[in-house]
Amino acid sequence: MKLADSFRIPGVSIRAIKVWQRNKDVFMKDIKLNFLPPFLEPLLYLMALGFGLGKFVESIDGVPYAEFIAPALIAVSVMYASFFECSYGSYVRMYYQKTFDAIVATPLTIEDVIAGELLWGATRSMINATVMIPVIAIFGLIDIRYSLLIIPFAFLGGLLFAAIGMCFTAVTPNIMSLNYPILLFITPMFLFSGTFFPLSALPLPVQYFAIAFLPLTHVVNVIRSLSFGIVEASLLFDISWVLFVTAILLILSINLMRKRLVI
Repeated sequence: MKLADSFRIPGVSIRAIKVWQRNKDVFMKDIKLNFLPPFLEPLLYLMALGFGLGKFVESIDGVPYAEFIAPALIAVSVMYASFFECSYGSYVRMYYQKTFDAIVATPLTIEDVIAGELLWGATRSMINATVMIPVIAIFGLIDIRYSLLIIPFAFLGGLLFAAIGMCFTAVTPNIMSLNYPILLFITPMFLFSGTFFPLSALPLPVQYFAIAFLPLTHVVNVIRSLSFGIVEASLLFDISWVLFVTAILLILSINLMRKRLVI
């Protein structure tokens, strides 16, 4: 595929919502099971790290450790939900279940299918954030008023990680190969994006790298600021970075998947 073809604007129609609806219907069949992880995950992390390890950690920038990591847990859940949905989930639907083949036999195009998958991945992130916010709020660790703004932002952040996951799905030769982006990309973001300690604790070159190339850094910054009830002009940089990179990766992911699926 030529470079220009990789970034051409894909022809996505409103019918992409049908793919989103199909995935939503499947999700709702096991709604209790699907809602359990985002409900239990913050409790486990908060108990083990926030209130356990946090007893041995001094406050960070005047903020108790449990309060510092609580917003990061939401950001991490946003990342994992959409990335795994559009990597492993999409790969299974594409290769093993042959769902994509069945859908493109209808008037929907492959671009519609991938766009619907991306929208559903972003929705999964928004669902996770919506479930986690009241759980964390019970402990008094976030400002519930501003934290409601996290929900629409979680959709945007989810769209970003959904596009990243779909790009890897488009180029991976088999499902086991998806372990490599998790090990080499997702895990470093989980550790070095200001989640469990501030970026300022890292060497300056690593800080610059995290800001320039690790999407989770910006998602954590926005969600943490909203959780603290702090809305500053500096957030415009993080939001603009997320918007710009998301737009590029959405186009790239759809075109890469089209090349893989259309002979």
